Amino acid sequence: MSYKSELMDKLDYSILKKQQLIETSFSRYVWRSVLATLYLSLGSAIAIGFGLKFDGSVGKTLYAFAFALGLMLIVFLNAELGTSNMMYMTVARYRQKLTTGQAAKILAVCVLFNLIGAVVCAYLLAQTGAFKGLASDNFLTHIVVGKMEKTIPQTLIEAIFANVIVNLAVMMSLVVKGDAGRIMAIILVISIFTFLGFEHVIANFIYFPLAIFTSNDPIQGLTVINVATNVIVTFVGNFIGGGLIIGLGYAWLNKDLSVKYLD
Repeated sequence: MSYKSELMDKLDYSILKKQQLIETSFSRYVWRSVLATLYLSLGSAIAIGFGLKFDGSVGKTLYAFAFALGLMLIVFLNAELGTSNMMYMTVARYRQKLTTGQAAKILAVCVLFNLIGAVVCAYLLAQTGAFKGLASDNFLTHIVVGKMEKTIPQTLIEAIFANVIVNLAVMMSLVVKGDAGRIMAIILVISIFTFLGFEHVIANFIYFPLAIFTSNDPIQGLTVINVATNVIVTFVGNFIGGGLIIGLGYAWLNKDLSVKYLD
C-alpha cells in the first residue's frame, strides 16, 4: 500500500468512527471532547509550571516541549479535539464521507464541549498548590497579555500556522510506525508552535480562564471583547490552517488514487 492511500484510509476510518460514535452514543462523544481538554489542560499545566519555575530561554524551551504532552495523550487515547476535527471534517466533506450537516455537527459539538471542559479544568487547576498564590507578574500572565496585544492580522496568521502544525503532527502520528516514533513526531512538531507562541483556539480556552482564576488583580487587556475577538479570529485562522490548507489540501492531492503523489 502506498503512503498516500494508507494515510487516506486511516483518515477515512477515523472519520467513520467519529460519525458512528456521535450518532449512536452522543454522550460518549461529548465525554471524549471533554477528555481532550482535560489532557490538554494537563499538558498546559506542566508546560506553564516549567515557565513559572525557570526563567528566560530555558523556561520557554521546556514550556514548548512539555505542552506537546497534552496532544500526545489526545492522540493515543482517542479524545476529540476541535482543531484536529477541522482537518478531519474538511477531508470528510471533500471525500463525501459525510454531509455538510454531519460534519458541522461533529465539529460544533466537539468545540463546544472542548470549551466547557477547558473552563472546568482551568477552575480546578486554579485550586491546586501549583497555581495558588501566583504573583501578578508571572509567566502565564505574560502569555495572556501578549495574546491581548496582538493585532487581528497577526492573530489570524499565527492561528493559521498553529493549526497547520497541529494537524501535521496528527497526520504524522497516523503514518509513523511504532509508538516511540509517534511520540517523537508529536513532541518535535508541536513544540514549533508553542515555542513561537502561535494561537490555538482550544489552548486559549484553557489559558484565558486559568489566568482569570489564578489572578487577584485585573489582567491588562483581558476584557470580554478582547477575549471574544481572539477566540473568533483564532478559530477562523485555525480552520484555514487545519481545515483548508492541510485537510482540503491533502484530500485534493490524494483524490486520484491511481497516481502516487506522495510516494
